[in-house]
Order: sequence, then structure tokens, then C-alpha cells
Amino acid sequence: QVQLVESGGGLVQAGGSLRLSCAASGLTFSTYAMAWFRQAPGKEREFVAGIDWSGGSIYYTDSVKGRFTISRDNAKNTVYLQMNSLKPEDTAVYYCAAGGVLKPRESDYNYWGQGTQVTVSS
Repeated sequence: QVQLVESGGGLVQAGGSLRLSCAASGLTFSTYAMAWFRQAPGKEREFVAGIDWSGGSIYYTDSVKGRFTISRDNAKNTVYLQMNSLKPEDTAVYYCAAGGVLKPRESDYNYWGQGTQVTVSS
């Protein structure tokens, strides 16, 4: 049984930082591309960042470039999202996802976590 468990969300003031973690089990983690998506209230879920199995290819949506960093530790079966210079518009539920290819589309990901809330106050 595949499980992706996110942690690290919370309430932070604008300009602050948070580090999200996603611990995976039940799959061969080192063979999967991993991604972070987010969904704000009343909006569709959107791609935030993704990393291929080796960490050699990384993509970010334009709105987080220069502020967010995705990384992975295959020995720990964990993917991270370091979020700096947070803005109120970053407020959303953040989901990690595992898939066979590194793409920005939800349909390319087979497994999803339950999500963690990130709230940025102004």
C-alpha cells in the first residue's frame, strides 16, 4: 500500500519560511518523479514544483521561482519543499504526488498525499 504523508505546514507571517516534507512508503521511491501541487480556496489544484527520480531535473511554476526549492533524499524516501519569502497568495493546501514522469499535469501522478495546510498572513 502506497502512502505519501506530508508534514510541515502551518501559519506563518508574510516573508517567513516553512519547510514541507513528504515521506513515502510502499513504493520504490528512487524510481519515481515527485512533485508538489497546491490548491487555494475556490481555485483549481496547480503544479508548484517537481523533481525527477535522480534530482537532476527540477521545474518550478513561475510564481515560486527564486523562493521555493524542491529536493529529495532517496535514502530517506522523502521529498522536501523549502518555501522562503512566503506571500499571502501562497496560502493553500499543499499536496505531494508521485508519478512515472516529471510533468506539471495532475494526470501524470499516480499517488497523492492527504495534503498539509499552509497559511500566510499579511
